[in-house]
This record gives sequence, C-alpha cells and structure tokens, in this order.
Amino acid sequence: MITLKVLVVDNEEESSAEILDTLKDFTVNFPFSFEKFVYEPIHTNSGERALEIIDEVHPDIILLANGLSGMRGIKVLEQINTRKIDTQVVMITSHASLELAVKATTQGAYDFIVKPFNALELKTSIEKVTKHLFLLRMTRKLNTEGKQIRFQFLSVLSHELKAPLNAIEGYLNMLKDKSFGESVDDYKTMIDRSLTRIEGMRNLIFDLLDFTKIESQVASRNMEKVNVTEIAKISIDTLTPTAIQKDISVHLFAEEFSEMMADKTDLEIIFNNLISNAIKYNQQGGSTTIRVEKKNGKMCISVSDTGIGMTKDDLTKLFNDFVRIRTPKTKNISGSGLGLSIVKKIANLYNGSVSVDSEPEKGSTFSVILPLE
Repeated sequence: MITLKVLVVDNEEESSAEILDTLKDFTVNFPFSFEKFVYEPIHTNSGERALEIIDEVHPDIILLANGLSGMRGIKVLEQINTRKIDTQVVMITSHASLELAVKATTQGAYDFIVKPFNALELKTSIEKVTKHLFLLRMTRKLNTEGKQIRFQFLSVLSHELKAPLNAIEGYLNMLKDKSFGESVDDYKTMIDRSLTRIEGMRNLIFDLLDFTKIESQVASRNMEKVNVTEIAKISIDTLTPTAIQKDISVHLFAEEFSEMMADKTDLEIIFNNLISNAIKYNQQGGSTTIRVEKKNGKMCISVSDTGIGMTKDDLTKLFNDFVRIRTPKTKNISGSGLGLSIVKKIANLYNGSVSVDSEPEKGSTFSVILPLE
C-alpha cells in the first residue's frame, strides 16, 4: 500500500468537504503496480499557509483553488515552481475562470477540475494525476538506479570472469609448453583447478540469467501443482558431490508429498541457492539440514548449516543485489552476490518472505515462507 499526501487548498467549505470526504476511503489500483494507492488529505484555506505546509510535509498532490483569501492560487503555483519539489498540482477552478486554468497548466499544473464537480469527476482526476505521478517517479528511478544496476552488472561480470579466464589460460599455456612434464598426470591439479573455475563461471552466468529474467518479469510462470519435497531431493542429489568433497552430511526432513501451486523452476532456484550456500560456507566435516513442512496455510522451507555464520551487520545487506560478505574465510569462495537476492525476489513474487538467523562460527538458518493460496 502506497500512501500519497494530498494538500487541499480551498476556502469554499462545500467543495473542501466533498474533496476530503471522497479522499477518505478512495483507493486506486493499476495493473502495473503491485500495491494500491491510498490518500492522506491535508486541508487549508490559505495560500500562505499552503506554502508552509508544502515546506513541512512535501505533499505528493496539491489540489489548488485560485480564489483564496490573501495570496491567490496562481501566485501559490508560481511559488511551488520555484521550490522544484516532487509534486503534481491540480487547479480547482470555476467556469468563469477557464482561461486562468489554461494559464495555470502552462505554468506547470498537471490538470484542472471545474466547479461544481461531483465525486466521480474528482476521482477520475485523482486517478489520472496518481498514474502520472507514479510513472514519472518510476521513470526517474529507472534512469538513476538502472544505470547503477548496469554498472554493477558489468563490474561483476568483468571481475568474476576475468580472473578465472586468466587462470585457465595460464594453465593451458603450461600444458601446451609441457612445462611440468610429458604425462597428463603431471597436470592433474591444474586441470582440476580449471574445471573448478569453469564451474564458477557457469554458475555466475546462470545467476545472471535468473536475475535478469526475474527483474524484467518477461518470463511467464508455469504454475502447476508440484511436490516440493521431490524438488528438494533433486537439489540435494545435484549438490551431493560438492558436499562429499567437504565431508558435509546433508539431512532432509520432509513429508513424502508436500505439494503446492508453483513454478517448478522457481523452487529449484530457491533450493539450489540455499543448499549450495549451506555447503560452500560450512565448516569441513559439518552438516546441513533441510526442512520442508506445511504450517498454518504456508509452505515453510528452511536450510540450516554448521558453518562460519555472519554478524548482525552482515545480515542487514545480505539480500541486496551483487552483495558478497567479504571476510578472510570467504575470500576464496566464488559467487556472483546474486543468489540470495534472487531467492528474495522469487519469494516476493509469491507474496512470501525470506529471513535468516545466524551466529558467527556457529552457523546460519535461512527460512523461506510461501503462502499455499
């Protein structure tokens, strides 16, 4: 729910009362917005007081009548323009002052309402200015944040791919020059390291593809009844070789059939990311526990580990895009910094949530809650 502050500047009691009464319970929904808009009205009958309120609360929308006692509405509009604030003005005018309304729109007013107006006319104008304000703000946000995301995207891509490519190139040149002998066995360590680097690059590319798909919301979701336990088992099987290398035991506690309506790929991404992290950031010889259960109309998924854990400061930024926790213990662990961000975005698509409980040197538990309906 998005609350917009609406400043009503009108000295006529009847029209002011109608506006305030209409805004009290009025809501607007757009198909391109995940949240509905509600309105918080503020009223004054003075142009001078309106400017004070504007400086104090920065209203989102201003409904401004011209025929005010003291400073006229058109003068208030001129003062609003000098402040360069993020607001939209709708002039309230009478039939006799349509020329004034046209003049006001040329000076920055978005629209005007002609008195006498009814509730439907007022709601239509409010809905129109709300849509304009929302799209304007979204455009600004994309222009600023979009550039930052692209910069981060390219920085991560170049940094994470450059280092492994250089290493693989070096190992291949050693093989080509037979620097360490004639037998393939002489280069086993280098081959193993190259394969590890290639796996890291492949995982990065998969993360970036998942990230861009979810961010763009282009792909349609194939919603069907899926067995969450079965998806968890497949993820465990896929990551078992990695767990064996670190001598980590993996345990699953779940009903044989825990079903819900979901896109199978979404759940695979959630399990793969959480279980992979529980193995990567675990202690040698540690354990990972996955639980899947239905509780209070929700699908509850948790993945726990006995790993290195995190501080409270680390937890505050953990689910942001391109964030990796940098410590001496994680410096040799590869990753894009996107996995947990993607998990959170998927949970949000299902109106669900993600949380984490962690303690340094003791481990972490990640919990994903998805409504069944």
